[in-house]
Amino acid sequence: MLPNINPYICPMKIEILFEDSHIIIVNKPNNVLIHNSHYARNITDDTLLKLLNQQLGYSFYPVHRLDRKTSGVLVLAKLKEEVATFQALFTTNEIIKNYVGIVRGFVHESIHIDSPVKNPDTNLYKEAETLCEPIFTHQLDIPVHPYDSSRYSLVKLTPTTGRMHQLRIHMNKISHPIVGDYKYGDRFHNRMFEQEFSCANLFLHAYAIAFKHPFTGKSIEILAPFPKDWGIIIKKFNWEFNFN
Repeated sequence: MLPNINPYICPMKIEILFEDSHIIIVNKPNNVLIHNSHYARNITDDTLLKLLNQQLGYSFYPVHRLDRKTSGVLVLAKLKEEVATFQALFTTNEIIKNYVGIVRGFVHESIHIDSPVKNPDTNLYKEAETLCEPIFTHQLDIPVHPYDSSRYSLVKLTPTTGRMHQLRIHMNKISHPIVGDYKYGDRFHNRMFEQEFSCANLFLHAYAIAFKHPFTGKSIEILAPFPKDWGIIIKKFNWEFNFN
């Protein structure tokens, strides 16, 4: 008989990618909220901030956002009064943040997307900009409605603005929704990934961040390892690559 394990005694361990006296950079897992919010008021799972507090015994302050369903690199400040200093790097585009995604269909050339994104607080549209660049493509002999086969692309996504759900909305806008996106994506492809590969997570990963540290002056370049689901698909699709 398996032991009855209390998840509050054995919380999820968060991978630490970098740490100094000012910040900590972590690899956020899929489906983990950074902190409680009005938009996720019905979610009762432990937040990233709570998990880090349990793991390290300190409080941290997010410098930027990642959607709950998105995985990857996230910067948090150790002192609340230093948050604004790091956030200013985002405002002035002095931080380079790159994502990778697996999307429906073949992407053969770079696409500049500048479609406005609706602000959920004000219901007004704000300017948003994303660069989508192709990396690999793959076709499967697995039918997905309404076609007899299925096509996918691995893409690099570089946002220059930080609107809520921006990358997910933008990729849907150009008819290349991200696989595993149950809000803006294609339910038939999402279902196929679940049934064929047992992969139900969103295939959007913040894999890299680079900036000049505002307090030490050092150049910081961090890569976040991929979640388990990515390893399954990368192997299945024979995609051999490394990001550096």
